[in-house]
Amino acid sequence: MIWPKAVKDRIKTGGDREIIRSYPYRSACPSTVWGDLVANTTEDLFFAGYTNYFLWLDQPAFLATLRRKLDGGCRVRFLLGDPNGEVTRSREAIEDVALSVSTRIRITLEHLGKLGTHEGLETRFSAPDDSVNHVSLSVFRFDREALVTPHLARLVGHDSPLLHLRKHEDGGMFDRFTEHAEELWSRGVQADRTPAAS
Repeated sequence: MIWPKAVKDRIKTGGDREIIRSYPYRSACPSTVWGDLVANTTEDLFFAGYTNYFLWLDQPAFLATLRRKLDGGCRVRFLLGDPNGEVTRSREAIEDVALSVSTRIRITLEHLGKLGTHEGLETRFSAPDDSVNHVSLSVFRFDREALVTPHLARLVGHDSPLLHLRKHEDGGMFDRFTEHAEELWSRGVQADRTPAAS
């Protein structure tokens, strides 16, 4: 009664309040958004992309940034696909690109290996039975915000859409996606980050 319909249509309600922004392509999300989210995270950085390879290209001095986060007491986790797994091989055939999925995973492992052993740094491969679910959805958590990419069919990650979420209430969009990633993490297998893994 008080608000005109045009205004009501623009006001987010319920789960919509957790959607900060949507992008038709992950690559359309400015690298500064990623950088700001990482910079503002103090407790839990969780990178649950299948390869996480693009982070090393998009974020300047990303290794040094992660080291500072770890030294400041932030938990840093990487959930990756198994570079030798069946789903990885299948995905490589689907994508059919020069820089293969397994190579991108191994590059991430090589970078993480440079961080050495640190109590706050954890790396796992998704379990074989979970890999098909992992490869189809990337979840990146920054404390109470997240960037989520549902992967479309044969498209590589940067060509798939992205949602920027901020937790507003229990059981909302943020929780739905991050709880999915936590479930995959709970069944994951510890990954070797030594140079031999690459």
